[in-house]
Amino acid sequence: MKYLSLVLAAFITFASFCVFAKQPSALDYIKHNEVYNPEAVIPPQCYTKTEGKNNPCYACHQTYKHSEKRPNIMNDGDLQGDYQFSDEGMNNSWKNLFLDRSALIKGISDEAIMAYVNQDNYTEFAKAHQTARQASAMVIENLATPANAFNELGVAKDNSHWVAFNYKPFPSTFWPTNGSTGDAMIRLPKAFRELNGEFNLDVYFANLSLVEMTIKDLTMISTPEINERIIKHDLNNDGTLSTVTEITKQAFYVGDANKTPLHAMLYPKGTEFLHTVRYLGVDEKGEIYNAPRMKEVRYMKKHGFKSANKLRGAYTLEAKEKEFEQLPKTISVGERGIDNGFSWTINGYIEDQQGKLRPQHYQELMFCNGCHKTVGTTIDQTFSFPRKVEGKLGWRYIDLKAQKDVPTLGESQGEFLTYLQRVGGGDEFRQNQEMLLRWFDSDGAVKRDKVTNLSSIYELIMPSKERALKLNKAYKTIVQEQSFLFGRDANISKAKNVLEQVDDKQAPLAPEHHHKWDIRLAWLMGEDNAVRR
Repeated sequence: MKYLSLVLAAFITFASFCVFAKQPSALDYIKHNEVYNPEAVIPPQCYTKTEGKNNPCYACHQTYKHSEKRPNIMNDGDLQGDYQFSDEGMNNSWKNLFLDRSALIKGISDEAIMAYVNQDNYTEFAKAHQTARQASAMVIENLATPANAFNELGVAKDNSHWVAFNYKPFPSTFWPTNGSTGDAMIRLPKAFRELNGEFNLDVYFANLSLVEMTIKDLTMISTPEINERIIKHDLNNDGTLSTVTEITKQAFYVGDANKTPLHAMLYPKGTEFLHTVRYLGVDEKGEIYNAPRMKEVRYMKKHGFKSANKLRGAYTLEAKEKEFEQLPKTISVGERGIDNGFSWTINGYIEDQQGKLRPQHYQELMFCNGCHKTVGTTIDQTFSFPRKVEGKLGWRYIDLKAQKDVPTLGESQGEFLTYLQRVGGGDEFRQNQEMLLRWFDSDGAVKRDKVTNLSSIYELIMPSKERALKLNKAYKTIVQEQSFLFGRDANISKAKNVLEQVDDKQAPLAPEHHHKWDIRLAWLMGEDNAVRR
């Protein structure tokens, strides 16, 4: 019997070896419940070669003055250009970066990929999940065609109370020239959009505006028209109740949420975000737009509320775990996705091999914590809303043609221009040849005047039709492989400026190339282009 057990154990070991004898696929790891990358929270961009001077790191890793009293006390500015990884993280597991997909995409015609990205895979998802307990929150009628989904103020026409907002894409992973288009929507809890138990648009936009003010630490903001007489609250503190288009900071929210206080740089409990990542649509004129086909549907909900003091404890615990070289923890909450440990639930759907949207596996969701957990630059673990076009003009579906390259707070020149100069390329990996040819001289200097004179950021960060089609094709091959565990970046060729293995010989980033930066923007408001804070 003992001999039989040994033989059986040997057979099982041999069978397992056979499964993985050849290069295992990403689905093999999922199928056999084998964790492929325990350090999935380290994004691919963190392995970029800085060569001592190129710094894409500053956009994520920042340390702020104690006087700012931010709830985010990650203070990770020292990570700029410094690979402070665990032993596990020293090996770059994002191996899709190092695949040349140029041969793979030759078999996909332009006509085939254009037809594919113009197919709507969201409506089928929405119909299938209308009553599903978790995914129903991600449903907006006609979202595949935004013009049919939202009104001129960004409010969803289906009474789901999602509101789209126009925001400046985060540099540079979310620039369309580097692979994808996208959008973002916010929804506040019922009490924040109701008065005496009934939906009220005046209440809703007052509270949406108050959330924006507290996240950005503003004292005043412009708004769509709000009738103070309906709300019975003096929002602009002028001593009278009237119709206003500007409000000042309040101690409490209004409507049925009038007992809920505002907390600096924190969203109220129950706040939701919806974000779709899409292919690059190309029209007959070569213009790029948000294609109907979605690569991913991403969702976050603030399921609890931690005060600034409690958040300090969470950041301190994270720092201690890293100090003791413990691998990062990702908490699974089943069908709801993952818990990031900072009161946010994160979930998402991604394409299957047939292009239908399927739930992301726990291992695939681990990737999300790389950005939405402990990154010094975020405000309450979010990126897009702090970058919303300020006030009234920002309540609409994303429109890059309506945005100038405004500076970040504390800086004087355009944020994207500054990014190009600090990074030395049009993406973190400095391999986007089209951006290099368009916006850089032969000596590597940015064509400052050319960038400054652009009428909008659309012209700066959109790819040509040819590049857009190649990027779509490259990502389509990742979908066919279902190799998301190995990386989601739609690289056409093998990454050259990225470390496959980190060692101590890697040159650190020179001190003069470390930079201070704020995720918030100095939006230019009014005809006189005065900066309004």
